[in-house]
Amino acid sequence: MTQTVEQETFTFQTEVGQLLEIVAGSLYSNREVFLRELVSNASDACDKLRYGALTDASLSSEDALEITLSNDPKKKTLSISDNGIGMTHADLLATLGTIAKSGTGAFIEALKAEEKDKPGLIGQFGVGFYSAFMVATRVDVVTRKAGKAEAWLWSSDGKGEFSIAPAERAHSGTTVTLHLKKDAKEFAEEARIRHIIKTYSEHISFPVKLGDDTLNAAEALWTRPAKDISEEQYTEFYRHTSHAYDAPWHVMHNRVEGTLNHTSLLFVPSTQPFDLFESERKSHVNLYVNRVFISETTKDLIPAFLRFLRGVVDSEDLSLNVSREMLQTDPQLAKIKASITKKVLSELKKKANKVPEEYATFWGNFGSVLKEGLVEDAALRDRILEICRFASTGVGDLIGLADYVARMKEGQEAIYYIAGDDATQVAQSPHLEGFKAKGVEVLLLADHVDEFWLQHIPDFDGKPFKSITRGAADLDQVQSDDMPEAEDMEAEANLSALIAAIKAELGEAVKDVRPSKRLTDSPVCLIADDGDMDVNLERLLKRHGQLQHGAPRVLELNPSHPIITKLADCAKEEATSGDDLLKDAAHLLLDQARIVEGEIPTDPPEFARRLAAVMARAFSK
Repeated sequence: MTQTVEQETFTFQTEVGQLLEIVAGSLYSNREVFLRELVSNASDACDKLRYGALTDASLSSEDALEITLSNDPKKKTLSISDNGIGMTHADLLATLGTIAKSGTGAFIEALKAEEKDKPGLIGQFGVGFYSAFMVATRVDVVTRKAGKAEAWLWSSDGKGEFSIAPAERAHSGTTVTLHLKKDAKEFAEEARIRHIIKTYSEHISFPVKLGDDTLNAAEALWTRPAKDISEEQYTEFYRHTSHAYDAPWHVMHNRVEGTLNHTSLLFVPSTQPFDLFESERKSHVNLYVNRVFISETTKDLIPAFLRFLRGVVDSEDLSLNVSREMLQTDPQLAKIKASITKKVLSELKKKANKVPEEYATFWGNFGSVLKEGLVEDAALRDRILEICRFASTGVGDLIGLADYVARMKEGQEAIYYIAGDDATQVAQSPHLEGFKAKGVEVLLLADHVDEFWLQHIPDFDGKPFKSITRGAADLDQVQSDDMPEAEDMEAEANLSALIAAIKAELGEAVKDVRPSKRLTDSPVCLIADDGDMDVNLERLLKRHGQLQHGAPRVLELNPSHPIITKLADCAKEEATSGDDLLKDAAHLLLDQARIVEGEIPTDPPEFARRLAAVMARAFSK
């Protein structure tokens, strides 16, 4: 196919247009990060060429890979050039015209809302190139893909359109030229450029040159002793590898020597990455072999439940000639993965014990992801359970299972929990009332993964996990002075006529009707019977289309609630046996129990009619 010689004009993807409006129309105190982003992109391009040359000799070059900066204060221009992999016409369309990630809508909304850290959000979402428009009125990109003869010029003023035209370039690589705004002419000054590179790009493993001077150390940071690396250097390397702008919450720099040598420099972010909950569950730890970049998303390097980690792993014992596909089944890589995973879990355990307040913030960001390991890796369940933290009805902050067991009441035989979709709603559930009255602590679980790991782990420290929305409350063995046992039994005995009337009216809509030992304030609640699926698990399976119809629930009545005692009195009187009050009340009680759980009445019009009828009867007296 003959290549066109004419310039082509394209419109930016809608999200890019919105992004550029936000970026180009605003001023930032730290907009100097644009240079960090562009140098980082150039470094990535060099890494990709070095890897490609391992398997394709035609991509090899005698020239050393490097990044070159050139400035012209009079013309107010700054160029960032590399001799890396370069781009084709199709690459330019895919890379510099769109945001090739899911969740772009959420990203744009976050960018609009976050006034103080827009550059950070831009980098975190992997669109750092567009930060150039913070300082430039126009950006030109001349590029040539390694192994290709054609070169291309991409150009845009960031106002909705960009153009692509044929160009000339002697060798592969990319040059990004910024035509600076009047208020950004400082970025064409040599002293300013030197300061920015020293601040943000000292760790780049390729030389970053300005004229004949190399501005950075140009060595892989992870190969240096930890004692020689400052906190600031770790932070900037983290920002480089993760395209983020926050500071890392924790740094893990380890060298393992023995049968399989490897070095890892890993970071736990202080904020959630945008793609944390995407279905691909990708790792973003870069794999190097002898300081040669191999892959960013090697599936078997970091387990999916640690996908929040950022950083690098480098081993001299893996083969440089192995393909990325073969790496996924390499037994040596599996050993490195096991070693890193155990080390990370050990480090998190130390943090959980030493700085529980900080760890609580970490858990809020990544706890739901970490708990996926309880389902996926049986060999590590005990290690992961040690560092799990849970909200509970007890006094204080998040609690570990060991502390829960230590605080169990005398006579308590199980670890009680309640699971749901919404943490606030779970904490207000009527199922908790009896447990709170007797001082029995209940774990509050609101992550979707909770129901699934509980299917794999029946107990902890010999104490079984028991849902308070399933089966009998089992609170008799936990003594309380609030209500004498004889009085409690008498209140339950008074319900026999009412229970019979409700069972007759509701029929198969409920599995059973019985007095409750778990309610103190609410009149009713619904529970799953012993042996049936837990209420929340059933709800999750229905939502994902894996279950059509659930089992009927058990309706529990609070023997001491005024509504229940009044209805019990009505049920005893033969004169009201044919009254519609009990029939309407039976359905209203069932619907009330459903509403409290976040569900809706099965027949809303009938619910409204019954409610109006009962209210009319009450006001007529």
